[in-house]
Amino acid sequence: MCTVTLVPKGKNDFILTSNRDEAPVRAALLPEISTQNNTKLLFPKDEVSGGSWIGVSEQNRVVCVLNGAFELHERKKNYRRSRGLVATDVLLFESLEQELAVYNFQDIEPFTMVIVDWNQDLRFFEFVWDGEVEHFRKLPIAEYIWSSSTLYTNTMKQERRFWFEDFKSENKLTSETLLKFHKSAGEGNLDYGVVMDRGFVKTTSITQVIKSNAVVSMCYESLINELTSCKTMKLPEPVNE
Repeated sequence: MCTVTLVPKGKNDFILTSNRDEAPVRAALLPEISTQNNTKLLFPKDEVSGGSWIGVSEQNRVVCVLNGAFELHERKKNYRRSRGLVATDVLLFESLEQELAVYNFQDIEPFTMVIVDWNQDLRFFEFVWDGEVEHFRKLPIAEYIWSSSTLYTNTMKQERRFWFEDFKSENKLTSETLLKFHKSAGEGNLDYGVVMDRGFVKTTSITQVIKSNAVVSMCYESLINELTSCKTMKLPEPVNE
């Protein structure tokens, strides 16, 4: 998994949309609000790992995980901790950059993590763990698309970026149009369309996180059983001095 777009909407607002590409038999529970370490979280739970690929935290943060780093890697039989649990760990961090710097990523499968944090002003980050080295960078506030390195070659990634650029040139980016992109870009291309289906792995769900002022909503749509769910969290809005 997966395909992720991130679009800023002015001030501290944004839209993040994620297509999860996974084995169709790997189930996920609908998003629910839970409390961990006295912090409210909202995420769809992966039934295998108990973690998630996407979530919202009242620490004023959204995290989304893609499998793989920069290139396709050879998987080991076992890993110390799942990437889904790493995601919920990062959601709980009180101090993002300081706690990332000391977190133990050894023996965790390579991943790419998109992080949106608005504890001060709006900040976009990309964190990549390649299995040996951490790569952490702050991103300019702009529109982005990511594709998982475990499923998509660099050529496929580039074509998907072209699709996104073409879509942006013809459409105003709203929650509705971004869902349209995530459902239709590359339509008919089962190998690497944004909704893909290779049999053993396919796009199983689409999750969209929308932040508007002090409210964050998460809308989830299963493409396996067609269940949908929308939840909202009211979060403390930071004060910029």
